[in-house]
Amino acid sequence: MVEDNKDYRRDDLYSNRVRAGKRTYFFDVKTTRSNDYYLTITESKKRYTDDGHYYEKHKIFLYKEDFNKFVEALNEAVTHVKDELMPDFDFTQFDRDPEENRNFEESGSELKWD
Repeated sequence: MVEDNKDYRRDDLYSNRVRAGKRTYFFDVKTTRSNDYYLTITESKKRYTDDGHYYEKHKIFLYKEDFNKFVEALNEAVTHVKDELMPDFDFTQFDRDPEENRNFEESGSELKWD
């Protein structure tokens, strides 16, 4: 018996894109064949070659049983950097609109977005 292909698709139920300079992060909620849910986190970077460009991608699959542990570890790591390693750094400068960041970068400022 041949089953309909739509039963095998990993439909995106939710997507969120975060542009961060030369990188873009994608957060996508998908469903499995058994109607379970998981999250993919993809980092995409545009790379240039003599023939043009391509996108280098790195992907993490995060399953529901790991959500809490992952978020907790991520929050702890970010808090450690902000509070212990760089307590005097103003992270709010990165809260600007991506277009503002591009204009800021083009203005010749020392701050560079990777």
